[in-house]
Amino acid sequence: MANADPRALQNFDGTDKAVFRALDDDPRVPVLFLAQRLGLARGTVQARLERKMAANCLRPNSTRITPDSLGLPISALVTAEVEQSSLAAAVEALSGIPEIIEVYGMAGEADLAIRVVAKDTEDLFRLGQQITDCAGIRRTTTSLLLKKLVPYRISQLLHD
Repeated sequence: MANADPRALQNFDGTDKAVFRALDDDPRVPVLFLAQRLGLARGTVQARLERKMAANCLRPNSTRITPDSLGLPISALVTAEVEQSSLAAAVEALSGIPEIIEVYGMAGEADLAIRVVAKDTEDLFRLGQQITDCAGIRRTTTSLLLKKLVPYRISQLLHD
């Protein structure tokens, strides 16, 4: 996801926060029901959602699909050290691996944090090899993610 427009972040008013708190609780609620629940016009809610979507403030809808439902119950975090001159090539190569669902640039010992999903440990081993074979990747470390203890959340940041 591209970086959010800083002006959009500064312009979260009380109505925006109410809309996004409600969506955090139930991301599938139809706009009409959301507007009714909040006592707002449907057009107001729709316009605010469209503005924040255009400013890259909203996560894509596809994040609602769980890897488990696709037969990929194993999650792991792979950290990678990258030849600095090959960072763009490494990221491009990693983008071509379907089981990689997120890649973050990092500060510290590792250069990249790569979240992967796999069908089993053999598949995870294959992915590790595939990542290591990408241009510019020098070394990787894999940590198995056992259980999500705190789910993705944002409501606690939307205080007045």
